[in-house]
Amino acid sequence: MKKPFILHMLTPGTNVSPFDVNMALDAGYDAVVPYTGVTLEEVTALVQDAIFSRGPKRVKHTGVFIGGRDIGLAADMLKHAKESMVPPFEVSVFADPSGAFTTAAAMVAAVERQLRRAHNTTLKGKSVVVLGGTGPVGAVAAVLAANDGAKARIASSRDIANARSTTDDCNARYGTALEGMEASSEALMNALMQDAEVVLATSKAGVQVLKAKHLAAAPRLLVAADVNAVPPAGIEGIGLMDDGIPLSTASPRTIGIGPLAIGDIKYQTMQMLFAQMLHAEKPVYLDFRDAFEAARKVVG
Repeated sequence: MKKPFILHMLTPGTNVSPFDVNMALDAGYDAVVPYTGVTLEEVTALVQDAIFSRGPKRVKHTGVFIGGRDIGLAADMLKHAKESMVPPFEVSVFADPSGAFTTAAAMVAAVERQLRRAHNTTLKGKSVVVLGGTGPVGAVAAVLAANDGAKARIASSRDIANARSTTDDCNARYGTALEGMEASSEALMNALMQDAEVVLATSKAGVQVLKAKHLAAAPRLLVAADVNAVPPAGIEGIGLMDDGIPLSTASPRTIGIGPLAIGDIKYQTMQMLFAQMLHAEKPVYLDFRDAFEAARKVVG
């Protein structure tokens, strides 16, 4: 009898994401089992229960997915899961809290593509402003941009302390040099836009963080990308499916990337990573860096 492919989904939250469940089943898993309210200390016991029950030959038919919302906690849970393996009892693990790893990877890969196509350049040395960057998608996108050679800044609409708390955490964990900035007033937003060459809007759904009047203060802006699919757009003037369309509310050379264009890359990226888990001969441990590598393959 063929053994089913089983994915154990661990989340610190009260529910696993229906999006993640659908994606895993569509990718080929036969069964997806949720575990909610999981603490860091519980990861080892859950993982070892999963690996010792199927035998070393069939253990690769088992996988672990880590969700939640906190990107730091997800990274720690991934590390704990890896350290819990007892070869040859070892399975693949994929972390994607709130879909932040795959969404951020898709967003930055989409920006890279448009910088190449429209401006014949790369992220290296570019001034990148991440609006709403204290959330999980924004923080990961900032780290990816920084790792790609950009000067990345995380802007908070609340206060500078909120931005610096996020950048301090990211810099300590990933060795980046992110800057925290405040964007709580018109004057501060316009100052941020003065030298911005790439803007990433990652605020919560339904919140417009960048208006036409702010874009008018961004003479160097090359690419603006928005992940908000709930009206109004996070960046005024960006359409849902825009991907390389000139942004009418900005300078003539500014290219817009909309949320559904980013979402299509994210979808393909997540499917690719689940497929990698399913077909890997040796266990893989996947985080936002692997998601970025996959997203780059998706965009070509």
